[in-house]
Amino acid sequence: MKTLKAFLISVAILIGLWLLLAGTGGDEIIIATVVAVVLSLIFRSSLQVLGDLHLGPRALIHIPLFVAVFLLELVKSTLDVARRVLSPSLPINPGIIKVKTRLISPLGRIILANSITLTPGTMTVDTDGEDLYIHWIDITTADVDIATAQIVSKFEKHLEVIFG
Repeated sequence: MKTLKAFLISVAILIGLWLLLAGTGGDEIIIATVVAVVLSLIFRSSLQVLGDLHLGPRALIHIPLFVAVFLLELVKSTLDVARRVLSPSLPINPGIIKVKTRLISPLGRIILANSITLTPGTMTVDTDGEDLYIHWIDITTADVDIATAQIVSKFEKHLEVIFG
């Protein structure tokens, strides 16, 4: 069942991307469907990670919420890093800290790690089970729970609903 779900999600994503790039004419829909099914069949053994994606009503609400939170954090962190660059007198305290995640899904953890890395001022350096090691431009605490709340929890509450 999980394999069929992953296959169908893959086909839907590929058709959506194709139509987004090529348009929605009759020929494009047919070609998109054929190509999506063939590619999903070829790579079906690699698609198992998509089986963790939940597509219930709650998850469909949390996907745009996650994107909004990510974009807000992206803007805030970009402004913070720009302020530090333009004002060299501002103190920085760079270093690597450990944070924890409650996410079980490998895809959820990957998206969390990449979301952290894509926000300026933080970068996921390594993962080890539930632990993520983050390079932070200005470490404000060495406490794992506080650092987790400051960096991870904003993203994690939405990713938990989307990926479980």
